[in-house]
Amino acid sequence: MKVFLFSLVTFIAVSCKDRADSYLHEGKAVSTAIPVFNVGNVSVDSFVNSWDLDIRPDGAGLPPGEATPLIGQPVFEQKCATCHGATGREGPMNVLVSTDTTATAVKGIGNYWPYATTLFDYIRRAMPYQSPGSLSNDEVYALTAWLLFQNKLINDTFKLNRISLPDIEMPARKNFIKDDRTGGPVIR
Repeated sequence: MKVFLFSLVTFIAVSCKDRADSYLHEGKAVSTAIPVFNVGNVSVDSFVNSWDLDIRPDGAGLPPGEATPLIGQPVFEQKCATCHGATGREGPMNVLVSTDTTATAVKGIGNYWPYATTLFDYIRRAMPYQSPGSLSNDEVYALTAWLLFQNKLINDTFKLNRISLPDIEMPARKNFIKDDRTGGPVIR
C-alpha cells in the first residue's frame, strides 16, 4: 500500500504543473499557483448548454415550439404506446392517465403531478425509454398536450407552447407544500 501511495503522489507531482499567477495583497505579491493535472477537457459553453435542459415549475427554460393534443396522439402511438398502452391507461409501465382522486387511486398525471411544466421536462430528458432525449421540442409539446388532454386538463384544440404551459393549473398542486424553511444553508 505504501508503494502504491508513493507512486500515486509521484505521478501527481510529475504530471501536475503549476500556473504561475499572482496578485497583490496589501502591497505584497501572493501566489495563486493552481495545480493543473492535464486530465479531462476544458468546458465549452456550447457543451454545457447542451446539457442545461431543466425546466422550472414556473416555465423558465421552456424552449420554443407548439402543438395540440391531436398532433400528439400519433406521436404517442408511435413512441410511447409500447410501454404505456394505447391510451396511457394500460401499461405495462406506469399509468399516465388517471383522473381518479380517491386515496386508493393509481397515481397518474391527472391526479398526482403538481406542475405541467415538469411533465414536459421529464418527457424531454427521459423519454422514450430506449432513446431518451431524441424527441424534438415540438414532439415533446405534442406528447405533453395529448397527455394533458387525456387527463381532462385541456381541450383537444388547446395550443400548448412556452406561454400556455406554465398557466395550466394541475389538480394535485394543492397537495404539495413548498419548502420555504429558513435558517439552514442555502443550496442553489
